[in-house]
Amino acid sequence: MTARIGAISALAAAALALAGCDAMKSNAGIDGMDIPAVEPGVLSEATMKDVTRTLSSDAFEGRMPGTPGEEKTIALMVDRFKAAGLKPGNGDSWVQEVPLIEISGKDYAPLAITGKGTNLSFDFRKDWVGVTYREDATTTLKDSELVFVGYGINAPEKGWNDYAGLDVKGKTVVILVNDPDWQAVNLEGTFNGRAMTYYGRWTYKYEEAARQGAAGALIVHQTAPASYGWNVVESSWTGPQAYAQRGENAPPLTQMNGWLTEEAARRVLKAAGQDLDALTRAAQVKGFKPVPLGLKAGTKFASDFRSFMSHNIIGILPGSEAPDEYVLHTAHWDHLGRCTAAPDGDDICNGAVDNATGTAALVALAEAHAKAGPPRRSLVFLAVTAEESGLLGAQYYAQNPIFPLAQTVGGINMDAFQVAGPAKDVTVVGGGKSQLDAFMLTALYADDRRATPDPKPEAGYYYRSDHFALAKLGVPMLYIDGGEDLINGGKDAGAAVGKDYTDNRYHGPKDEFNEAWDWSGVMADLQLYYRIGRTLAMSTSWPNWNDGDEFKGVRDEDCAESNKGC
Repeated sequence: MTARIGAISALAAAALALAGCDAMKSNAGIDGMDIPAVEPGVLSEATMKDVTRTLSSDAFEGRMPGTPGEEKTIALMVDRFKAAGLKPGNGDSWVQEVPLIEISGKDYAPLAITGKGTNLSFDFRKDWVGVTYREDATTTLKDSELVFVGYGINAPEKGWNDYAGLDVKGKTVVILVNDPDWQAVNLEGTFNGRAMTYYGRWTYKYEEAARQGAAGALIVHQTAPASYGWNVVESSWTGPQAYAQRGENAPPLTQMNGWLTEEAARRVLKAAGQDLDALTRAAQVKGFKPVPLGLKAGTKFASDFRSFMSHNIIGILPGSEAPDEYVLHTAHWDHLGRCTAAPDGDDICNGAVDNATGTAALVALAEAHAKAGPPRRSLVFLAVTAEESGLLGAQYYAQNPIFPLAQTVGGINMDAFQVAGPAKDVTVVGGGKSQLDAFMLTALYADDRRATPDPKPEAGYYYRSDHFALAKLGVPMLYIDGGEDLINGGKDAGAAVGKDYTDNRYHGPKDEFNEAWDWSGVMADLQLYYRIGRTLAMSTSWPNWNDGDEFKGVRDEDCAESNKGC
């Protein structure tokens, strides 16, 4: 076995630190992994500053896909990737075309609920929201039978199926948000206790409803299990919605996906002779049976469509011995373009932290790896589009990979670096999911840093950034956020920095480049990413998802069908 840094006992201790009490088994993902010793990378702070400053300048107009800001972003990234020593990642091209379609709903009729002597009417925005993913000028849901399907989960590996014995073709399913055990005080449970799994995300619930043949799917919004208020749902689901255009043999779609306010849901269930709290308790027990409500739903709305082409940007440093084995680095280059103006009239959402910093990191890492010489495996640097529209560029790449997923060892996603100085720790989102933790813990140990577990595992942040599109198709991916325990000021200072950014800059015109930023913490985090990527690229191991993880079955199946790679 290639030399490994530190003793197993030290790494196990680090794993326990990451876990808190429950997130990881004490030795998970450490034994058996070939983790070579690597030298620190020679990383350029000047590159980080220059690329971040340029990408977030007003000249790039907020880097909205399909605008001149995209053209400028592509030109800059291609020039920097070339200068770093990378090769084009898509044959002779530096880009992958990503066909997008924007769907704007309009002329919404109320959501009508009838049956059992009931005639309820719910107003769009106030009581419910809904969209279609189909390219239909008019969407009509008429007399669709309502069925309560609990959490809407079909997880064979857990022996759980909320659709068991039910035919929902043409019907509308009513679904609870999050997982059945989200109220647990720890991370023990069928669905990882307090930590949300993929089955808890609204994206999964709509996908499963479509696979089951449902005409409509309505998720009951509740603030605690959703981790956000109705205002977030209302604002996110009532404007133009962008989607990657569907190709041949695409998965099925419902006619309409939407949300109900908790108050509206309670009124619907009361009309059916049911109680939301009682149904929720029943749905949290294995063996739950779906409940036909004896009511019918109907609504109608129109949609406008706009098609346009965006691009993922791809560079590669070919491997010296195993060039057809790939290690990914991902970051999204896009932001929101022009948005609601600040009081001073500034209406450009520059996206300096989110995510010009992550995009700049792709360039800085590419430079450092090229200077160190090609590693054993190939390193891929992927700047994806349309993250802010729903991870669309990453989703398109995952469904149309340039490099086969079974030959993709794993990867690291970078989204919004913390620019307030160095931290003693990093925040690990989704810790304990895969054997990639062994590579991360080794890198942390080498840099004398520690891992802090995700403080809000119930929010499911692992399922909300670009790596998720690859993870759900089986590719092990790490998502590491900035630390919470700052060297200057500790955890209180870290919390204050996070709150200030969220309250005053996040997704607003004041997320702008600041010459006074302290880049030392950024460079420390970048060194961590370099070590992880380098060890993965020098290793002979194929890290997998840990037993019981929701993505392990997909990876195992993909690997079994492949003649090379994992």
